[in-house]
Amino acid sequence: MSASLPEEVKLIEKHEEILGRRAELLEQMENRREQLEIRRTQRAKETEAARRRNTAMLQDLRKIEDRLRRRQPPRPSLLAQETRYWASVEESLPAWEHFLLGKGPHPTDGLGQPPSRAKRKSGAAKDRGLPPHPKPRTAR
Repeated sequence: MSASLPEEVKLIEKHEEILGRRAELLEQMENRREQLEIRRTQRAKETEAARRRNTAMLQDLRKIEDRLRRRQPPRPSLLAQETRYWASVEESLPAWEHFLLGKGPHPTDGLGQPPSRAKRKSGAAKDRGLPPHPKPRTAR
């Protein structure tokens, strides 16, 4: 009987250790469940808030669409002016497009004046990667 007593004590200690670990795991599981429940509640609140916001935005858009449908069409003279404006834009678009792509002069340079930009001189300084020489100063 004395030989089984130390074994029983070891088994009891092992059993208590297992019960302690079980209690820790149960507590961790409970904490995790509470955290998940809190997250689930927050998501539900956020989803509901987003649904209300989207509904309000949709109603606002519908109101704006209704107002736009009921709005008076612009006067014929205004429509004619707008049409002439867009026709002139389309006419001048190729010249501006050429300029903006860097393939041609500024569209207003061709109005009888020479281009106002100074032409670059190809100098030895440029070939060697050096900055241009400073301009000579006049005495005062």
